[in-house]
Amino acid sequence: MVFFENHRCVKCDHPLGFLPDTLQMAALEQADGQNWRALGRDANQANRTYRSCANGLQHQVCNWLVPANDDSALCIACRLNEIIPDLSDPNNIKRWFKLELAKRRCVYTWLKLGLPVGNHTAPPLRFRFLQDRPNEPVKTGHDNGVITINLAEADDDEREHRRLNLHEPYRTLVGHLRHESGHYYWDRLIANSPRLPDFRKVFGDESADYGVALQKHYQNGPPANWAEHYVTAYASSHPWEDWAETWAHYLHILDTLESAASFGMGMKNPAAPIAAYFPIKYDEKTGFDQLLAGWAPLTCALNAINRSMGLADLYPFVISAPVVEKLGFIHKVILGLREPTPARH
Repeated sequence: MVFFENHRCVKCDHPLGFLPDTLQMAALEQADGQNWRALGRDANQANRTYRSCANGLQHQVCNWLVPANDDSALCIACRLNEIIPDLSDPNNIKRWFKLELAKRRCVYTWLKLGLPVGNHTAPPLRFRFLQDRPNEPVKTGHDNGVITINLAEADDDEREHRRLNLHEPYRTLVGHLRHESGHYYWDRLIANSPRLPDFRKVFGDESADYGVALQKHYQNGPPANWAEHYVTAYASSHPWEDWAETWAHYLHILDTLESAASFGMGMKNPAAPIAAYFPIKYDEKTGFDQLLAGWAPLTCALNAINRSMGLADLYPFVISAPVVEKLGFIHKVILGLREPTPARH
């Protein structure tokens, strides 16, 4: 059994690496010099060779590979980094490793969905992993393509402290990155696009003053009936945050369903609107109702399993009908990116 984070097989000790051009984990054998050859039928047919990412070689924080004909020393995930943690602090290696695990999981999903990632986008997606300094606190957020994450979020005790203070049911590094990527992809996919009017019908008018909306949210809290219309309390603060929170949950659903399917998990729920079986394959023929039909019984089961271990619910959220509509809108936007461009006459 191989996991997304593995560097070596725990059974035979074979080197492992992630191939970003095929989105697969592969066993590796030495090719020539510092190059690796990916084992497996598909990789061998193409005779692909790779190098280890420099961040993996130098700092052991990455297991992704770089095609041998690529000029960059970094894999496509690590080259998105604009600022990495200060490595003069030995504890920062551990924090950076956690951040990279979360980031690569997100990058994998974005690539699989065909979302724009890399220098060909405008503005390009970039990451800054910053540490608080005296009188200079770091705020996690997004600004013009740059996603900033406070390094303290990689410390479990600090992240849990913030989660409790903010009365949040869920707070993780993956969750942060998925949320902030929602702001980035709103700029790329919705703003100044033909999709904007439909967005406003579902999420509301984003031209409402963002600063005033957030100030009102933090002073007064969410409306009493927020759960009837939003996936989280914070989503009720402004349409931009509603989109980002819903976007994050869409990615939660997709990634977890894919993981469940890859392990061959199966479940039948007669109460579902359609038969909910695993594996569910995400493709252009999959409607969001099908994904939701698989998601509902899976989360019920996993929440019960977590409770059996004395843990918090894996997915402590309720998806109301308006949230289903919002998730469905995001689903259609992403599927629309895969549709061929109509020929010009």
